[in-house]
Amino acid sequence: MTAPLHETSAGESTATVVGAPDAPGTPDNSGTSDAKAIQGRSPWQIAWTRLKRDKLALAGAFVVVFLILVAILAPVIVGLLGHPPDEFHEDQIDPLFGTPIGSWGGISSDFLLGVEPVNGRDVFSRIVYGARISLLVAFLAAVFAVVLGTVLGIIAGYFGGWIDAALSRVMDVMLAFPQLLFTIALVSVLPNELLGLDGSGVRIAALVLVIGFFGWPYVGRIVRGQTLSLRNREYVEAAQSLGAGRFYILRRELLPNLIAPIMVYATLMIPTNILTEAALSFLGAGVKPPTASWGQMLSTAITTYEADPIFMVIPGFAIFITVLAFNLFGDGVRDALDPKGSR
Repeated sequence: MTAPLHETSAGESTATVVGAPDAPGTPDNSGTSDAKAIQGRSPWQIAWTRLKRDKLALAGAFVVVFLILVAILAPVIVGLLGHPPDEFHEDQIDPLFGTPIGSWGGISSDFLLGVEPVNGRDVFSRIVYGARISLLVAFLAAVFAVVLGTVLGIIAGYFGGWIDAALSRVMDVMLAFPQLLFTIALVSVLPNELLGLDGSGVRIAALVLVIGFFGWPYVGRIVRGQTLSLRNREYVEAAQSLGAGRFYILRRELLPNLIAPIMVYATLMIPTNILTEAALSFLGAGVKPPTASWGQMLSTAITTYEADPIFMVIPGFAIFITVLAFNLFGDGVRDALDPKGSR
């Protein structure tokens, strides 16, 4: 038992001076009194520190945020800088050749990215509204695939046995199924009105469901493999020994440890969905005209690319920049969340 350092009177403060020597003869630690206290960091703080050091990932994230804001604020941006996306401007078209008047596809202060051949629609406005379609389909399909793949993958990995075998065979069949041909065939027989949706709304809903449904096996396989490696960990066995139910273990013990790989795969799935939507729109299985879509614009540009190559370059460049930004951001998230990473 140690004696108190000093006695205090009734009105004397009892605050301890940080950095003061403890007793005569003890080493003087006053030189380190101003040093920062060592604090533990959570895995998310470590990941954020790594991500901040990745300049390419931050650049990709900036472009992604910018594109999302452009898609959300499309009516405002077009109202300030462009024209209605479905409005024809025949006065901007050469009546003899059907190409935009002027050089570079008719680019001017009034039409920032030029006009479409033949009809003269504002390319800038259609690019801005096309971002809405691409990002909406890509995000919703990724959410659908991640939710379904996570639920079925964690069930297959944790329960094992015939449940794992059955779900694994379903994943194999889904991965071998020709998604593109099935989507084209499905869209060709869809009615114009379905469940309160009409026109392009029906096509968008169909694209989200089909792309998401064929994407969940990829997520399911990753979640299943991670669950197999986690289900025999000490904290899971401790929860079982304390009487925790299976679904409690799935929800509270396994799922929080699966968030990192799920997030990584979701960020890498979105650019793939953007390319899939553009390919389907290019083949005529996307949204219906006159709704703007980047893939649809590329399809229209095929017939006029020799006379007006700019009309093909602009939507192609929009797809390229969007996919590149998501891939850079996804790679950065993967490296930041990798516990074995050194960056």
